[in-house]
Amino acid sequence: MGLESALWEATRPAFRVRYIHDPKGQPLIPLYASYGSASGKTARAKLARIVRRAPEVLVKVTGRQKGGKHVKAHLEYIGRKGDVEIETRDGEILMSKDDIVERAAEWSDTLKWRSRPTVSSVSLVFSMPAGTDPDKVLGAVRALAHAEFSDNHDYVLALHTDTPRPHVHLTVQAEGLDRTRFNPRPVQLNRLRERFARELRTRGVAAEATPRRARGRGIAGSSMALVKLRARLRAGSSGQMTDADRRTNEQAIEVARGQAALPAFIASGTDRWQKVRKAYGEAASALDATGEIEDRELANDVRQFLGKHQGMNATPEVFAARHAQNLGINLRPPRKTAPERPPRDRGRS
Repeated sequence: MGLESALWEATRPAFRVRYIHDPKGQPLIPLYASYGSASGKTARAKLARIVRRAPEVLVKVTGRQKGGKHVKAHLEYIGRKGDVEIETRDGEILMSKDDIVERAAEWSDTLKWRSRPTVSSVSLVFSMPAGTDPDKVLGAVRALAHAEFSDNHDYVLALHTDTPRPHVHLTVQAEGLDRTRFNPRPVQLNRLRERFARELRTRGVAAEATPRRARGRGIAGSSMALVKLRARLRAGSSGQMTDADRRTNEQAIEVARGQAALPAFIASGTDRWQKVRKAYGEAASALDATGEIEDRELANDVRQFLGKHQGMNATPEVFAARHAQNLGINLRPPRKTAPERPPRDRGRS
């Protein structure tokens, strides 16, 4: 397997990617789920960013606003009640409360004829690790929003620097000019992540957007509400553990004692990670075969990356290992094998 094919196998997203190729052209290996195809140069650059741990971008849907009052409250929140500038699609700044009220009304008036409350806007957050230049993060999101939404959807954005991680709140009007509605699904969110990383790289910021499983990470599995609740508990507002954390700890103790098995998705994720590791190994072998010094250095970095990531390290597995260590148990917790899936029927005889 060549470098481009191996890297695509290791980094392809979980969903099925659809492509339209020129039947008269040369078939190319896709490298990005949304943008273009791979070449030797782009494949090496992407692989280097992964194994040398370039910062991963974060793009997340934070909420959906229904009605003018809800939109107004959200815009006041991202504007910190006038302390943070809210930039519009046209580059204007919403300066006063009247501007916010007017914008919220515009986004909701077209929905009054509906029989029940409908989403007026969708809010997203684009974030980078601490130390990233906030102005470059804002510029990347501004360019992304203009390219992805400006021809059909209105939007506003606001830069926040009150946390160590600079982040931009992007709020998009749900109803487009052609009456299509903005409802981001995993495919579109993946496209936004890749576009965000690409815009950052054009501004000199090292950034990458790869699936968690391509980096040896398990499923995140925490909703925004749970993340905020945990933050409040860490701040000392309450000493009571959340129900989700309590159930996770109880299950981890049972696994550590040998009374239960890890969830099936742990075994499934581990099996997928072993396939990813194999693809990375093939990419390293392809680099060694070129005989170039830079390629051999990159191949060594790939093998060091694999050495540091032997397993998937999903949260239930980490919790179980921690409890086993506290209980003085050296045996590995039983692993539940992934059930075999029947072949997918693609409608062909």
